[in-house]
Amino acid sequence: MKIVKYVNNYNIISKFKNIILMAAIFSLFFLISFNVQAASFTDNQTVDSNKTWTIKFTSDIGLDDLTKQGITVTDSKGTKVNVGLHLGQDGRTITVTAPQGGYTVGKSYILNIGSRVHSTKGKTLNKECKLKFNIKSNENKILSGKKIKSGNLSTDYDIKQALSDIDKLKLNTLNIPVKIKINNLSSSNMEVDKDSEDRAISLIKQLKGKNINIILEPYPWIAEGAERETDWNPDNISAFFSNWKINVLKSLIDDIANPYNVDVLNIGSNFVNIEPEEKNWCDTIDYVRKYYKGLVTYRTNRWDTASWDPKSITDYENKLNNKLFSKLDFISIAAYFELTNNPTNTVENLVSAIECSQVVSDKGQVRNQNIKREIKNFYDKWNKPIFFGELGFPKTDKASFHPWNPRENSTVNNVEQANCFEAYKIEFENEPWVLGFSVFAIGNQEGDKKYYPSEQSTSVIRNWYSKEQ
Repeated sequence: MKIVKYVNNYNIISKFKNIILMAAIFSLFFLISFNVQAASFTDNQTVDSNKTWTIKFTSDIGLDDLTKQGITVTDSKGTKVNVGLHLGQDGRTITVTAPQGGYTVGKSYILNIGSRVHSTKGKTLNKECKLKFNIKSNENKILSGKKIKSGNLSTDYDIKQALSDIDKLKLNTLNIPVKIKINNLSSSNMEVDKDSEDRAISLIKQLKGKNINIILEPYPWIAEGAERETDWNPDNISAFFSNWKINVLKSLIDDIANPYNVDVLNIGSNFVNIEPEEKNWCDTIDYVRKYYKGLVTYRTNRWDTASWDPKSITDYENKLNNKLFSKLDFISIAAYFELTNNPTNTVENLVSAIECSQVVSDKGQVRNQNIKREIKNFYDKWNKPIFFGELGFPKTDKASFHPWNPRENSTVNNVEQANCFEAYKIEFENEPWVLGFSVFAIGNQEGDKKYYPSEQSTSVIRNWYSKEQ
């Protein structure tokens, strides 16, 4: 029996004498001489912690206990690692998947292919092959320069639909919510919904090896989903922060973020009434970083300003100067900014409105808010990249008026939703200070899902950051 071996992107120089390293990101292949003499080699490539190796043979493989004993991964101390072995549909391929939670960052391992490996006809390898590989010591894929192209899952997401949407929209990141059960808008107590947590874990396991970044979000599920997190105002701030840190964030770190190497933990979203608690949030971020080594963000809610409304300017400046943003790896914004009062708009008009909001107040005054400038101020102030952590519009007329309100209008308009996405794409796609965006909301299109991208919106989203795909 012979096996074909490749590692990394080099050419095969000799077919029968040398083992040449050549491979794609998720594949490992080997080249062995015709007489089945397995040559040993060492390859010190550095890979991701969830690396999957693929070994391709030239004969059908018998994946029984003997072969499984012959293909192992050991750490630097020689301890066997509990990896997964799976036979491909062609019968000649074996994939070696990472252990649950991935390999340990910064550590070295050896993939061993021993003489017990055999074909279905009983032919065996008579010399061991070894491949040494290293795990990245500081996996910071999200801040590596490539833009985030994400989708926010609705809380009732279907795993199969979520996986389909990743491909459909050409996403590289997924925002996964875990419901946090809260009794009412004044509650200071909360607990993780275990069913929601289990579903998140199941999805993350299925994403393993697909090179999809994960943003984990504790999602306030207030009064069984009847109330909005923007209205949450706990009656005991001290108790809230204590419970949020221990019952929510630490629980998610221990149960999901650390065991499954989650890339980003979003410590909170749209807490309009709680966000001004600057010191408490800074302490919370410090607490999280003691237990979690991934990236940390917080999603702030959209805001309104008008030159004729001094309070709106003061509120914006207070938000901008909140030191919690200094503690984050990147700043997330729920970008439900109000652009126009019009039922329908051209893309050009929406682009203009992002830099000068056309929304008219009840008193007939035009807001003239420079939304783009105010967003960039956060980058200029804190030197942190900006991420549109929620970018969504209902598929209706007046989608640009109150994007945060799916009940603003009942007239279906798929094009208006797409035009809103296109306007943001034109305004922000090429801005170096923008880290990316996350489409709200995907993962379920059954029932009244007004935010699920229309066919026209899907086309816009697929082409966003297309040069990087």
